[in-house]
Amino acid sequence: MKIGIIFGGSSEEHPVSVKSAQEVAKNLDTEKYEPFWIGITKSGAWKLCDGPEADWENGGCRPAMLSPDRSVHGLLVLEQGQYEAISLDVVLPVLHGKLGEDGAMQGLLELSGIPYVGCDVQSSALCMDKSLAYIVARSAGIATPNFWAVTANENLDPDQLIYPVFVKPARSGSSFGVTKVSRKEELQSAVETARRYDSKVLIEEAVVGSEVGCAILGNDLDLIAGAADQITLSHGFFRIHQEDEPESGSENSKITVPADISAESRALVQETAKAIYRALGCRGLSRVDMFLKEDGTVVLNEVNTLPGLTSYSRYPRMMAAAGLPLADVIDQVVSLALTGKVQ
Repeated sequence: MKIGIIFGGSSEEHPVSVKSAQEVAKNLDTEKYEPFWIGITKSGAWKLCDGPEADWENGGCRPAMLSPDRSVHGLLVLEQGQYEAISLDVVLPVLHGKLGEDGAMQGLLELSGIPYVGCDVQSSALCMDKSLAYIVARSAGIATPNFWAVTANENLDPDQLIYPVFVKPARSGSSFGVTKVSRKEELQSAVETARRYDSKVLIEEAVVGSEVGCAILGNDLDLIAGAADQITLSHGFFRIHQEDEPESGSENSKITVPADISAESRALVQETAKAIYRALGCRGLSRVDMFLKEDGTVVLNEVNTLPGLTSYSRYPRMMAAAGLPLADVIDQVVSLALTGKVQ
């Protein structure tokens, strides 16, 4: 099976995407799949490469792009001044953040007619915009933090908030541009930091509770939930991928898989994650991040429609704890892309 694996990208999460692709390369069964590694540079150039090694941009890459022409159904690769067409059976986007996780890449794949892994245009865009995701989740009866969305030319009265609050880009990945604000005097600076990543800024009341997450795989009613995990903080807030060496852990957080909570709470977290996944129209795979309050209420934090697949990422660790190693996850999401069903 010819599988196109797209990685890199021009978002702030470019390095994370490359690491995710490297982990996919280690776990891809080459007896089942013939991989075509499509790297996107930080400047947005597309290249067909031998693999996602650390110096992939400096290797023997050739300019290549996905064709939106459905008669091509694959790649156009520039070779000695001429374009060669390579048909693909399926595409696995291993992209995080803007232009990869927000529906833009999914739109190109829809035009191309190539089956692809993960959420469609609508659910990708919806989950990427945290304020819109909250509105839809609330309408489905799911608890969310109290929040305010602030557009580019808008300011919020600092006196109307109950502190602490979190200020974050409304449409960005990981914790880039996120600030915890404990006093009203810090609010404006935090908004300016978030605006470096997005013109729309989200301000959320802090939720008191445990940070938990759940990996979900599947379509519609046929869903597999990974083991729930739990983040324990010594101070600050969770900001993995921004450490100097994230592979060796975080200086302020510890991730426990399975979560150190009661069996009843674990089941509730998994069922709530499935309900959120369905309400937001997710397909293929997503990681649902939530808060578990002391009174047992589960509150949505955010949904990552193309979660990290690095050696230290939460999604593959939760699935592995449920008996599904990354090689099997790849098989399942490819099956979902091609047939709509798990194997």
